[in-house]
Amino acid sequence: MAGQANWLELDGKVAVVTGGAGGIGSAIIRRLAHAGAVPVALDRDEERLAALKSEMAAEGHEVLPVQCDLADEKAIETAAAEMRQQVGPADILVNNAGLAKPGRLMSLPLEDWHALLAVNLDSYFLCARAFGAHMVEKGRGAMVHIASVAAHNPRVVGGAYSVSKAGVLMLSSQLAGDLGASGVRSNVVSPGLFMTPMSVANYENDPTIRERREAMIPLGRIGETQEVADAVLFFASDRSSYMTGQFLVVDGGMSQGILTLLP
Repeated sequence: MAGQANWLELDGKVAVVTGGAGGIGSAIIRRLAHAGAVPVALDRDEERLAALKSEMAAEGHEVLPVQCDLADEKAIETAAAEMRQQVGPADILVNNAGLAKPGRLMSLPLEDWHALLAVNLDSYFLCARAFGAHMVEKGRGAMVHIASVAAHNPRVVGGAYSVSKAGVLMLSSQLAGDLGASGVRSNVVSPGLFMTPMSVANYENDPTIRERREAMIPLGRIGETQEVADAVLFFASDRSSYMTGQFLVVDGGMSQGILTLLP
């Protein structure tokens, strides 16, 4: 870990992770802490935030937990101000919060459409604006937004999920153009299939699903959350200092093997 921390040069960098108490979010928090950053976890779930803080303390690391409803503009602005007072302005923002509300578009309630977009897209814009202001003041910073392979391939029964993740791609590209002159970079990581609290029910309800899904993936397995975190840390660090408006797909090669499924 010492070598990793030195290579990434994230020592002392204040890194905000939305949805930080979730599966991928907590993996990102841990990787950031091990790399020497000062992680800040934003999440609306106070119990999971408290559990994350205790787990991190047991591992010898600190995290600043901030309870925040990421669908609430005022709550995000308040969280940004409070965090700045406690640990300083943000150097890194990882927009990771996510919500899933499955359904077919023709029968999808408008309230489900709005609820999902509020978390999966609106909060990304609001956090980019709130924490990006810190970076613009400093003249440097990195934003990493978590999209999905669903941004590139529509998930038919996923409700507004694919739409929201496709929006994340364009939001990041526009931020890259808007903020480049201020020294702020914006990139995307698009995960494929990972075992997270949001997806675990799929595998528990039908044990054959994992086997069938792994058969679609050239690397032959469901991903580990830390593998997403490693891609995030690359974009968050100066190892990607000349990259902005780009995206990395972390899916074990699944998206490259679609045509192999044709009969």
